[in-house]
Amino acid sequence: MKKALLLICVLALALGITYLALHKSNADGEKPEDKDVPLAINSKTSAFNRSFSSVLNSYYDLSDGFAESDTSLVTKSAVQLSISIDSIRFDQFKADSSVILTAMNLAQSIQGEIKGLTGEKKTDQKKREFNMITDQLYSLIRTVRYDGAVVFHMRCSNAFSDSSEAYWLSPTNQVVNPYLGKNNQTGTNKMSDDGEVSDSIHFSAPVSE
Repeated sequence: MKKALLLICVLALALGITYLALHKSNADGEKPEDKDVPLAINSKTSAFNRSFSSVLNSYYDLSDGFAESDTSLVTKSAVQLSISIDSIRFDQFKADSSVILTAMNLAQSIQGEIKGLTGEKKTDQKKREFNMITDQLYSLIRTVRYDGAVVFHMRCSNAFSDSSEAYWLSPTNQVVNPYLGKNNQTGTNKMSDDGEVSDSIHFSAPVSE
């Protein structure tokens, strides 16, 4: 009887030692599996935001040029906007590859519209190109979720001689209409302060889905 009890104790001890040895081996040999962390779309550095702010400032100068009917400022600002677009620090923009690709394609589309604007001779056609630049830049802001400042999306209901609407971007909600500048060529009686806020963009604030 004593031998049986002794044998049981020895077996239990052996099993216990084996379990501890295996557990330690697993702990030493296996590392916890690294889980993929979802990449935040708005993961940007201050360098990226500074480069994007430069784009917006150049765009605002372009808008002011149209509002002031200053052809020299329009040309100068368009050139600077092209330089700023080329200088966007996409290497400092951390997001899903498809988001980055979309943003870069939009930037290239803006470059194409800038080239069209500088190539046009008539002010009305330049403003139509400006409207296309606005549309592309508005989409780019929303794609990268720019959070450096509030950007207002403004609407002009009667921007051209054919009474079609157009949009522009502004750092404030004050209406200074680039389509109805000092030399209003739309054939309407509208003034440069005609327009309205269509949207405001600021991604540092919670965004409702």
